[in-house]
Amino acid sequence: MLLRVLSLLCCACSFAVVAAPLPVPDQGPALRIQGSNTIGAALGPALVEGLMEHRGLQSVHREPGGGANEQRVVGKTRQGKTVTIDVAAHGSSTGFAALKKASADLAASSRPIKDSELVDLEPLGDLKSPEAEQVIAIDGLAIILNPRNPLNTLNTEQLAQIFNGEISTWEALGGIGGPIHLYARDDQSGTYDTFKELVLRLRGKPLAASAKRFESSEQLSDAVSQDPQGIGFIGLPYVRQAKAVAIVDGDSQPMLPLNSLIATEDYPLSRRLFFYLPPSSPTPWAKALVDFTQSSQGQAIVAANGFIAQQVQAMAVEPRASMPEDYQAIAHDAQRLTVNFRFEEGSASLDNKAHQDLQRVVAYLKSHDKLNKQVTLVGFGDAKDDPQRAALLSKLRAMAVRRELVKSGVVLRDIRGFGAQMPVAANTADEGRIKNRRVEVWVY
Repeated sequence: MLLRVLSLLCCACSFAVVAAPLPVPDQGPALRIQGSNTIGAALGPALVEGLMEHRGLQSVHREPGGGANEQRVVGKTRQGKTVTIDVAAHGSSTGFAALKKASADLAASSRPIKDSELVDLEPLGDLKSPEAEQVIAIDGLAIILNPRNPLNTLNTEQLAQIFNGEISTWEALGGIGGPIHLYARDDQSGTYDTFKELVLRLRGKPLAASAKRFESSEQLSDAVSQDPQGIGFIGLPYVRQAKAVAIVDGDSQPMLPLNSLIATEDYPLSRRLFFYLPPSSPTPWAKALVDFTQSSQGQAIVAANGFIAQQVQAMAVEPRASMPEDYQAIAHDAQRLTVNFRFEEGSASLDNKAHQDLQRVVAYLKSHDKLNKQVTLVGFGDAKDDPQRAALLSKLRAMAVRRELVKSGVVLRDIRGFGAQMPVAANTADEGRIKNRRVEVWVY
């Protein structure tokens, strides 16, 4: 036993030696983060604090920054040198603009980088590469009402009509209360960009000019919770005193913004939160923050701040009559992991998050002794004219995941394809089809 303890101590010591100290600039911040308010308001500073403490800095604390929605995280090295990291949270688009102007080292974004931004930032390298595009957490956009509002479910078509102003009274939705009051995030917000992409743009509808706009997520949520006629959209941690409703997209089941449904990205208004790290010249502190965020310690901070961590867990799924019989049998005997593998748009290649999740799934299977015939992969696809073709493609997607798992020594129990059955999103646009093209992982 003593030898084992000494061995572990030696390993710990050698690990500490490997982690080289990060450089401390003589003046100015060691790292500048700009972008999403959803990330920058609390999660970003919390991750920075975690990194500083992990690196042995002392007296770590936050201070107000130079303006509204700006913070500075400060710590001291053992030698007494001050380290500062600046976090500015004015909206996702401002993060990419700051990267271009070299006024930020890391962009925080609550939406994927746009094609125009990608082209604009080409001199910094490929920001869609696995090294540059880092999914740090999963969030869900909650549709919130005043707690006294009796409505419990809305579909995405209704949401578009409500926020466009076409549906303007609660009575038109079968409720009560008179005129609907709209609350929305501002134009710089990734939360607004996500709502616009997932709800408004797909149906060709702009946001009504009457909507009250907010830079602060907290202020928006509190305004809705105090207005009996109010409705708004918000990131999951900011529901606060408001009431979240269940959402239906296309032929999907009504889904509340529950942790399990957001972790698998099945919830219609789920979204990914990102750090974008310029691959051509990443600063040491930016790279260290990205690596720390993807670690189990970093993901624990993600969860503690109300977002959905990417740590893999098993969950029981209640078989329902609406499920195919073969799927009900799987649900009866196995548990589903809280991860779905998804693919690059128009491609059979796994996306950047899927590559990260492969490592997490393998680690889970190893730690739970499930490497040998304890895993079934279940593939799904979007609707096709030929159901047999859809079923084949869904199974081929599962086989693509199998090929990667086999490289890590996983022996599969079974591979199944259910075609276009059990959609989680409408198949009327690319975004919905991408969500439906997924592979679930079930363990016995």
